[in-house]
Amino acid sequence: MLLRFRVANHRSLREEAELSLVATEFNEGTARSTGVKSEGREISVVPLIGIFGANGSGKSNTLAAIRAMRSAVRGSVLEWARETGVPREPFALDPRARDETTLFEVDLILGESPVRYTYGFELSDERVEAEWLHAYPHGRKQVWFDREADRAPEEGGEFRFPGDGLKGGKEQLTEFTRANALFLTAAGTFNHPQLSVVYRWFLDNFWLVTSGDDIVERGSHTWGLLTDEKSGPRFREWVTKLLRAVDLGVTGMLIDASLPRDQQVRLLHRGVGSTSVPLDFITQESLGTHAWFAFLGPVFEGLERGSVLLADELDSSLHPMLVAEVIRLFQDPLSNPRGAQLIFTTHATAMLGTTLVGRPVDRDQVWITTKRKTGETELYPLIDARPRKEENLERGYLHGRYGGVPRVAPGEVAREVAHIRTGTE
Repeated sequence: MLLRFRVANHRSLREEAELSLVATEFNEGTARSTGVKSEGREISVVPLIGIFGANGSGKSNTLAAIRAMRSAVRGSVLEWARETGVPREPFALDPRARDETTLFEVDLILGESPVRYTYGFELSDERVEAEWLHAYPHGRKQVWFDREADRAPEEGGEFRFPGDGLKGGKEQLTEFTRANALFLTAAGTFNHPQLSVVYRWFLDNFWLVTSGDDIVERGSHTWGLLTDEKSGPRFREWVTKLLRAVDLGVTGMLIDASLPRDQQVRLLHRGVGSTSVPLDFITQESLGTHAWFAFLGPVFEGLERGSVLLADELDSSLHPMLVAEVIRLFQDPLSNPRGAQLIFTTHATAMLGTTLVGRPVDRDQVWITTKRKTGETELYPLIDARPRKEENLERGYLHGRYGGVPRVAPGEVAREVAHIRTGTE
């Protein structure tokens, strides 16, 4: 379960930014207990957060930063071995940022007997400059390892293992850790019993869902789940119920495993009278049905595994009513019993209001990105504005009370184009 994510100097996120899923006093009932205490108080988390903001303000870059951390943990041993240094994307609008490190850090709660972990690292172009993992069994901090870069760029760095919290052959693992590789990746690759718990979490989380070409890939993945002998029957029932629930006219589905994979699934639609008519999925179903169908596979797996799912522009291919239903799937403890989490970006301000779908998000589940004049992204929670419980968040957002809306006067774009066409100032 993800508590917090911190980043600095990645794409437009120049200064340190933090995205928190820890519930606050503004929460209105969606928070989940974790069974873990910090400073004598139990930590509660929210199952989702939505990031709102103008185009180009850094919403997608926030998700990209999370994915960049995942990519580093998954691939630093093998994939970075082909690099002379470290692949990273520091802030591009100031040359000085190239000389500054890139920071990534997460706070997690993992395990059946839940334990909190803080893991992070800093990268330069040449190497891993710092890396750390702290654990909090029984609420008390243990430094499992701390790493700092040596002066010699080819060496893996200086490692400290204070205390006896981290056991096993940790010293031997340092010998297999290059200067441009993460110690956690090396430990996970060699299946260190304690460190593999954190390493595997990165392997199983942060699947990114976008509105682009991956719809085809996700659609194919969903077909695979439907025809899978183990998950297929339960997933088919789940998909059919959801398709019915959103009133797409679907009454069921036909599965024919003998056909080519992209033709195996046909949805049954209500026909005249009491008939059900199968339609070819590729040629006869709408783009909206394709988008919803392709989204259900990742959502199902995320809910089954209790993992963290990322969705960029959640509303781009789905009606606001469907977006609200996706949100409620994660909010409801009955449909989300394993504590899966969703982090999404959106322009769907209806999610903040009550007129269309009711407000499906709590005040402390809304985050905003704005772009400064320097091109840097500022990321902050809506609750910084301390909105009242009865406040119309949609109206306040659109009127600029919380920031995050484009600074464009009505008709300004049309006037600028007219000036270009007429040659006037």
